[in-house]
Amino acid sequence: MSAFYNLKAELPNGSAYDFESLKGKVVLIVNTASKCGFTPQYKGLEELYEKYKDQGFIILGFPCNQFGGQEPADDAAIAEFCTVNHGVTFPLMKKSDVNGDHTNEVFKWLKEEKAGLLGLTRIKWNFEKFLVDKEGKVVHRWASTTTPAAIDPEVAKLLKA
Repeated sequence: MSAFYNLKAELPNGSAYDFESLKGKVVLIVNTASKCGFTPQYKGLEELYEKYKDQGFIILGFPCNQFGGQEPADDAAIAEFCTVNHGVTFPLMKKSDVNGDHTNEVFKWLKEEKAGLLGLTRIKWNFEKFLVDKEGKVVHRWASTTTPAAIDPEVAKLLKA
């Protein structure tokens, strides 16, 4: 069994989101920010989520303030911003770090599983994306510039597998 299903992430209310509940699902994990040039991707992510959520697809957003201070708000304000401005209904985790000494355990694991360009593991900016298949294996990692629409064919392929 994949170590992916042993992971947990903290929700804004302080409870744990247990990744064991993701068994058999295709999962897209994204580090997000509300005041970034890529923030409009929230709309595309929500569209992707709405399109495939009933077929075993889920998106997990991990708000992070490590890139240009572009996620300064607290968890409640982040959730309100995402809902009001982008209609986000997929789960958002508690704001956390994706690089450095305090990296959350999910991003530690993701970066070990799938390095970026030139073998670098660190997250370079907001809205990097990791796609995990139904067996809990990281199959793709995309840079911030890759749009949710560009990911759609890969999600569809994994859902059919």
